[in-house]
Amino acid sequence: MAVEPVVYGASERPPRGDYSRAGADYTCPQDYASYTPADHATYRRLYERQAALLPGRACDAFIAALPSLGVKDRIPHFDEINQRLYQATRWEIVTVPGLIPEVPFFSLLANRKFPVTDWIRKPEEFDYIVEPDVFHDLFGHVPLLFDPVFADHMQAYGKGGLKAHGLGACELLSRLYWYTVEFGLIRQKDGFRAYGAGILSSPGELQHAIASPEPQRLPLDIERVMRTRYKIDSYQQTYFVIDSFQELFDKTAPDFTPVYARVKTLDELSAAPAAA
Repeated sequence: MAVEPVVYGASERPPRGDYSRAGADYTCPQDYASYTPADHATYRRLYERQAALLPGRACDAFIAALPSLGVKDRIPHFDEINQRLYQATRWEIVTVPGLIPEVPFFSLLANRKFPVTDWIRKPEEFDYIVEPDVFHDLFGHVPLLFDPVFADHMQAYGKGGLKAHGLGACELLSRLYWYTVEFGLIRQKDGFRAYGAGILSSPGELQHAIASPEPQRLPLDIERVMRTRYKIDSYQQTYFVIDSFQELFDKTAPDFTPVYARVKTLDELSAAPAAA
């Protein structure tokens, strides 16, 4: 039986990717032969542009790990990355056709497998794409899986996600993922730096998150994060800041069951900073 495609948010556009290739866990072989010279050129241009913006904006751990992705001038073979990644942190990346449902996603993370979409955006989508493509997933997410503490956090998040699904709390946990793994900031001695993949793979968001005076930047507070709505179609107006990946691991380690219960009794918070 073919798996069902997943649509991003409330979008009515058909999902990208060929879900007929996927197994029951939504994984499939990387369709490397389907990449065209134009696809490889798009990846190279995206990599070059984004890598040039990292100094002074991306966290040190990300910059140090980025070379572990290997080739820059073409879309990498996932198995080549896995040889290095598994040796570093016992993680591996697996191919998926696009967005996947919560339970398969959490299950893969809980087993130290990170799902990576294998299709790449079209040239007309160079500056912005709604769904995550291979560049977002590889460039944005995979380098920090080489960091042992962050890698352990991601596995713990997957295990917590499976529990949250049973408690009907996936929306609350998804906000934690959004404001950390996708749009998190870390404080270094030289200032705020990005570690979230949604920031690191976007030229505009990277500069906005670090340099703009408009967004609010708050210390990571788990309950506040779970109460805070987020936007998928504009730059973030709120960022949450950690001082280390160990802080992120420690703050997300406790049982969230009582946290979910409390948060469900409280009002949601806007993503926008409060008016002065």
